[in-house]
Amino acid sequence: MNHETQSIQENELHAYVDGQLDAALQDEVSAYLAAHPDTAARVQTYRQQNEMLHALFDPIASEPIPLSMHPAARRRTFMPLLRYAAVAAWMVMGGAVGWMLHDSADNAQPAYLASLPQQAAIAHVVYTPEVLHPVEVGADQEAHLVKWLSKRLDAKVRAPQLASVGYQLVGGRLLPGTDGPAAQFMYQDAQGQRLTLYVRAHIQDHHETAFRFEQEGKVGVFYWVDGPLGYAMTGELSKPELLRVANTVYHQLNP
Repeated sequence: MNHETQSIQENELHAYVDGQLDAALQDEVSAYLAAHPDTAARVQTYRQQNEMLHALFDPIASEPIPLSMHPAARRRTFMPLLRYAAVAAWMVMGGAVGWMLHDSADNAQPAYLASLPQQAAIAHVVYTPEVLHPVEVGADQEAHLVKWLSKRLDAKVRAPQLASVGYQLVGGRLLPGTDGPAAQFMYQDAQGQRLTLYVRAHIQDHHETAFRFEQEGKVGVFYWVDGPLGYAMTGELSKPELLRVANTVYHQLNP
C-alpha cells in the first residue's frame, strides 16, 4: 500500500500505537503522522487511553490467586480468575472507547473535539469509584484548587456550584490531556451519586459548539467548546437529567 497517496487505515493506527507493525510500516506510519497533525493528535489520544487502562487494570491482572481458590490438586491447570476479571474489564472499557471512536468518525468531528468525551468518560470511570482518594484537592480548599488548575491549564478555570441541582463539590484533580493538562471537578449528591466535569484547554480554533451527547451503557457525556476551553459533563444519569446539570454548568460559566 502506498500511504503517500492513500490514508493510513484506522486498524493500522491502533497497531502502530500497540507496536504491532513491522519496522517498514512503522516508519511509514510515523512519516504519515508527521505530515498529518490532526491524525497524530488522535494517535496521542489512543496512547493516553492505553496508559489509563494499564494504570487501572494491570494491578488486578498481577494479583495472586487466593489459596482458597487454588487447590494443590488443580494448581497446574487452574486459570487465574482475576485475570479473567481483568480481561473482562478491558473488554468493557474497550467497547466504550470503540463506540465513542465510531461515533466520532461518523460525525467527522475534528480530532480535538472527538477526543474530549473519550477522555472525560475514561477519567470518570477511573476516579468516581475511589473512596479514599477521589480527588487531589478537596472542596475545603476550593480557592486553592481553582487557582492551581487555572495556572496549570494557562486559562481561567472555575468550579461551578451545583447545589441547585442537588450536587456538592467534592474537589478536583489535574489530568493529562491531548495537548496539555486537563482538569476534573467531581460532584456528589446526598445518595453518593457522582458527576464529573472535565475541562481541557488549548482547544484548536476556539470555535464554540452546541452541546453534543455521547452514551455508552450507563455513562453519558454532554460536551461543548466555549472559547479556548472544552467541557464534558459526565455521569450515570438519564439524558434529560444530565442535560439539566450541563445547562446549569453552562449558564454559570456564561452569566
